[in-house]
Amino acid sequence: QVQLVESGGGLVQAGGSLRLSCAVSGRTFKSAAMGWFRQAPGKEREFVAAITWSGRSTSYADSVKGRFTISRDNAKNTVYLQMNSLKPEDTAVYYCAADFGYYDPTNPPTNGAMYDYWGQGTQVTVSS
Repeated sequence: QVQLVESGGGLVQAGGSLRLSCAVSGRTFKSAAMGWFRQAPGKEREFVAAITWSGRSTSYADSVKGRFTISRDNAKNTVYLQMNSLKPEDTAVYYCAADFGYYDPTNPPTNGAMYDYWGQGTQVTVSS
């Protein structure tokens, strides 16, 4: 059974940083493209960042480009989201997702419908 477990969320002041982690078990992690999405109250889920199975290519939403960094450690079956210069509008539940068998080396998937498995989410709250 595939499991994705996020951690690292919390309350932080504007301008601060947080690092989210997502541990994957149950399938070969290095065969999966990984993504981070978020959903704020009253809003639809939106793409945040994605990374290919090798880690060589990444993609970011314009709203987080230059502030967030996605990375992965295939030896630890974990994907990370380093979030710097946080803003109140970054407040949301953050979800990691896995797309197994996605082997495009240059374009990680940014559409949530392409992902097979999702974590339970971790709350990030940024105070002004």
